[in-house]
Amino acid sequence: MEAQSDAAVHRHVLLWTLIAVLCQCVSVLGCGPHYEYAIEEFCLAKFRLDMEELDQRLWCSWEETVEPYSELTNCTYLVALKLGCFWPNRLVDEFFIRLHTHYFRDCSMSGRLLRDPPNRILGPFIVVPVLVTLLITALVVWRSKRSEGIV
Repeated sequence: MEAQSDAAVHRHVLLWTLIAVLCQCVSVLGCGPHYEYAIEEFCLAKFRLDMEELDQRLWCSWEETVEPYSELTNCTYLVALKLGCFWPNRLVDEFFIRLHTHYFRDCSMSGRLLRDPPNRILGPFIVVPVLVTLLITALVVWRSKRSEGIV
């Protein structure tokens, strides 16, 4: 456990060192590929690790993904702040679109997991139409036999 926290501290130190170096370049070049590289290499790398720890069936559960997603959002903001970029910007928008296409493409708009309703709810929606169909069929057959004798 201690080795993981040392590795995390080392990654953060490396991240901020790289960002400081990139800041000097960005002031001349503007916000672009350097920002994109930083969020891909550091923010997305951490998010990928967090998502790999989750069972893929839980990716659509907001309760399970809210923390890694918030950390990712904050990371993209902090990198933009450090590099002197506006946030949100076109690059971060495209970044999140790609992220959603990969991780959340099968999720509903509400963020809830898609699944069948419980049997106590689903049962009546199956049983009632079947019973009504049988009842109508029986009534038609019964009525057709009764009217045969009446002309």
